[in-house]
Amino acid sequence: METERASANPTRRRLLQGAALATVPSVLVSGTGAAARPRAVDYPSAEWQPASTSNYSRSNRPMTYPVDYVIVHVTQETYADTLSIFGNPDRQVSAHYVVRSADGHVAQCVRESDIAWHAGNWDYNTRSIGIEHEGWVDQPEYFTDALYEESARLTAAICARYGIPRDREHIIAHHEVPGSDHTDPGPLWDWTRYIRLVNFA
Repeated sequence: METERASANPTRRRLLQGAALATVPSVLVSGTGAAARPRAVDYPSAEWQPASTSNYSRSNRPMTYPVDYVIVHVTQETYADTLSIFGNPDRQVSAHYVVRSADGHVAQCVRESDIAWHAGNWDYNTRSIGIEHEGWVDQPEYFTDALYEESARLTAAICARYGIPRDREHIIAHHEVPGSDHTDPGPLWDWTRYIRLVNFA
C-alpha cells in the first residue's frame, strides 16, 4: 500500500509512539467499541470507518499544528481492503479519508484534528490531511469521473476549513513529500483536471 508504515523505521516508531500531543479524546462517540459512530464526521457526506487507534496519533489540530497541505494518495488496494488495513492495529498506517472508485463514496477513518500516519514524514503528517483513492497507479480506469469529482469536493471543503490555497504547492502528491519512497498517485493522475475541479467545487 502506498502509505506510511510507521514500524519500518525504529526512530520514527518512537516518535509516533511518543506523540501524545493532547489528552483530549479525538472524537465524541455514541455507543461503544471500535465501530462506535462519532456524533459528527468532519465532512458531512462521509461515512465513519474508524482506523485503529494504534494507527494514528491523537492531537488537537489546528491548535497543536497548523494544517497546510492536502496529500493525495492511491491505495494500491481495493477500497474494502484499505479500510481493513487501517482497522488492523498491526499495520501502523492510516489516512483521514478514503474515496471509492466506482461512485466516489467517501469514508472518514481519522478525525482531521488527529494526525494520520500517511505521508512517511512526521512533519508533513502533522500538517496535512491525507486522502487515499481506491486504485492502482498504473490502472487509470480506477480514476473515474465520480472519484475525481467527489475527491475534489472533499479537498475543496478541507481547503476552505483551514485556509489552504487551492494550488499544487499545497495540494500535493505522496511522492512529492520530502523523503518519500512512494510513487503515488503516479503519472496517470490528472492534476490539471483535479485542481480545476477543486477550484470550481
